[in-house]
Amino acid sequence: MGYIPGMSHLVPLRRDRLARLLAAALASATLLLGAAACGDDEGETSRAVSATEHNDADVDFAARMLQHHAQALSMVDLTRERQLDPEVQRLAEQIRTAQAPEIETFGDWLTTWGEEVPATMRDHAHAGHGGGDVSDSMAGMDHGDMPGSMSEDDFASLEDASDAEFQDRWLELMVAHHEGAVEMARTEQDEGRYRPAIELAASIAESQAAEVETMRGLLAE
Repeated sequence: MGYIPGMSHLVPLRRDRLARLLAAALASATLLLGAAACGDDEGETSRAVSATEHNDADVDFAARMLQHHAQALSMVDLTRERQLDPEVQRLAEQIRTAQAPEIETFGDWLTTWGEEVPATMRDHAHAGHGGGDVSDSMAGMDHGDMPGSMSEDDFASLEDASDAEFQDRWLELMVAHHEGAVEMARTEQDEGRYRPAIELAASIAESQAAEVETMRGLLAE
């Protein structure tokens, strides 16, 4: 390159400016990475997952999901005397097969932790409370704080539905019920400490979200 009169003094100035800009950018990137690393460390140390220890979120998850599953099994019970499409019948039995043993697991955890195992509407029904209707077994029970929980009126609407109306009504209510279970499971994944409970929550969230998609498809047919 040829010499340009009057311009040679600008070259070092440009080089110095470029060097300063690169140094400033590198310093900023280092600070950002350091802050992110500190945030990650704090997130990990604030909730250490354990194979043996549990926290209040685990207790809340086990107690509420036990009651929630009991409602789902009572909904499945209502399908026994109804004419359903084969796909819906298979889904109902799939729900029973998955959730019945999980109820036992939740009860075992609560007992091991020295926590009270909550009464469910199925306990009331088996004890002969409230007569023969499933909705009557909810008398005096408060499930209002459980996402997707069914009310006495919801159960009564299922019991009173005609055969033509029953299947769609059952699917609609089960979709809402499953969505509530997924919400509770994700809360446990975010806040729980007991690893087996967190792992079961992940399984529930995945399986019930898939069943919601199946039920929505059946409703759309």
